[in-house]
Amino acid sequence: MSLARLSIKGISYSQTQNGAYALLLSDMDSNRQLPIVIGAFEAQSIAIALEKEIKPPRPLTHDLFKTFSDRFKITVKQVIIHKLVDGIFYSSLVCERDGIEETIDARTSDAIALALRFDAPIFTYKNILDKAGIYLKDKGESTDIYDSRNIEATEQKESTEETTTFKSEFSQMTTKKLNELLDKAVTDEDYERAAKIRDEISKRS
Repeated sequence: MSLARLSIKGISYSQTQNGAYALLLSDMDSNRQLPIVIGAFEAQSIAIALEKEIKPPRPLTHDLFKTFSDRFKITVKQVIIHKLVDGIFYSSLVCERDGIEETIDARTSDAIALALRFDAPIFTYKNILDKAGIYLKDKGESTDIYDSRNIEATEQKESTEETTTFKSEFSQMTTKKLNELLDKAVTDEDYERAAKIRDEISKRS
């Protein structure tokens, strides 16, 4: 299966799930976007990695992993989002040490936080994009990029898995209605809600 390379479009606050955020990945060869729900700690870590000039006073978990890997000459070569099951994205870290590659299972949010620190490319399979990707209307660069300086650095809540429970309201709706709601969620830049609706549509196909 062919791979599609992704870039990070931004991170927005979840409008429906307390303590969660929507990470928006963009296909570099098309206008398809892949929204993934992540926890507050992972959002903080990704945002700090995106804003290179911000250095936390103590290393975050992903920074510690990077330091550990550097010390033992382990490199993360790439991240692959390789599976989507019931709204949960599964990812792998492709690592290398002494010319030998190893593949390690990882949560998608952790994998992306590490990819940023290693300057490693992020990929997904095109069939996952076909199933879970959404098309954004052309609204310029108005995506709500998450500002890491607004994140509380201490007393973080336990991070959530990048999955959501499908609301009963969605299960009772027709596919046509769900597609209408999906378009509205995308227009409103509510990517976390769009991800929920998209996953409900995918379950029916």
